[in-house]
Amino acid sequence: MAMVFFSGELQRFTGEEKTSVLALNYRELLGELHNKYPDLKNSEISEMAIAIDGEIVHEPLLELIPEEAELHFFHFIAGG
Repeated sequence: MAMVFFSGELQRFTGEEKTSVLALNYRELLGELHNKYPDLKNSEISEMAIAIDGEIVHEPLLELIPEEAELHFFHFIAGG
């Protein structure tokens, strides 16, 4: 199972620092997280970037989730 780590901001919605998921792709991941943490729907998680095993993915819609992946959500950083 993949492991999702939540930032302090997202922990307000989940009440947990991390959770394991069975999702095989990004869409399944969001669905599983929304089912497990209904309050997470009120966050901007679907508009956040995700790091999959340390690799930042800015547009993860079609991204596959490896079975033992480590996942981190974070806000985009604006550059200038």
